[in-house]
Amino acid sequence: MSLRIYGNRQLKTLPGLTTRPTLARVREAVFNIWQTNVPGCRWLDLCAGVGSMGAEALCRGAEVAIAIEEYGPACAVIRQNWQLVVNYNQEYQVLQGDVVKRLKVLAGQQFDLIYFDPPYTSELYQPVLDAIAQYQLLAPTSELAVEHSSKQWTIQPVPTLEVCRQKVYGNTALTFFRPTEAER
Repeated sequence: MSLRIYGNRQLKTLPGLTTRPTLARVREAVFNIWQTNVPGCRWLDLCAGVGSMGAEALCRGAEVAIAIEEYGPACAVIRQNWQLVVNYNQEYQVLQGDVVKRLKVLAGQQFDLIYFDPPYTSELYQPVLDAIAQYQLLAPTSELAVEHSSKQWTIQPVPTLEVCRQKVYGNTALTFFRPTEAER
């Protein structure tokens, strides 16, 4: 499969359905919404697949990008893809492993933008949102975008996060969170 991002850059992908890159129209929508927030930001890409969202963030001026992905071959592709787009003044890191466990390693760091795109049928949504809140990974003026099925998706409220917008693109939906007023 061919995958192109900002600046008509082509990224490597993996064969088969092991990873599901974010659709181009969804990726474009996210970056249109966050366009003024990306330059100079600290970006966290959860369940990163082949790293297309993080690569796009780096192309658009993110200062730091960190990916967490469980599948080893995908981690190798993320590194290759990000190496193609990173500038001398940008940093990136790819962490392999269970996303909930790896988030604990990031405790004490804060991110301006977090993109979370697990397999839609996974049981990761609630534990990851809870971990993001527990480890205070969102900076006070930051946002988190969660990609999920537009047909079925439920989570329990997370006390320190509030929904700030929702968008639907066919079978894909995005729910955006920010820290609650008390956390800002």
